[in-house]
Amino acid sequence: MTRTKDIERIVTAAHALTRIAAVRTGSEVPAAQWRMLSALNGEGALRVGALAQFARTPQPVVTRLVGQLVDEGLVTRAGDPEDSRATVVDLTADGREALDRWRTDLVAAIEPLFTDLADDEWETLRRASQILADRTAVSLAVAR
Repeated sequence: MTRTKDIERIVTAAHALTRIAAVRTGSEVPAAQWRMLSALNGEGALRVGALAQFARTPQPVVTRLVGQLVDEGLVTRAGDPEDSRATVVDLTADGREALDRWRTDLVAAIEPLFTDLADDEWETLRRASQILADRTAVSLAVAR
């Protein structure tokens, strides 16, 4: 198998895991909400435009969703001190807790797929997950 095919399999499997977890949890919360909260958790406060890019969601949709998340106490919204036309969104403690609960639910939903793995397979997944986490952290930082 080529490296290109390996990367394709990683991306496809990651998407499949996400879809399986979403279905198994029964969550009706839009995926964009979790992408936004995850971006804020990893990157810190972001302008609405940057948040839209990270969430892969149109800016008007993000603006509306930010309003809902503010109402729920999951994020705060404030003017950008560097640009009065821009709005900065930040994660609250309640938002971080909601994100942690969602991630716990996702793990519980897909964990049964992995219960029969041998120790060497777990070690392979552990190493692969670390490599993926390292590479995607660099990619997000470069994207800014």
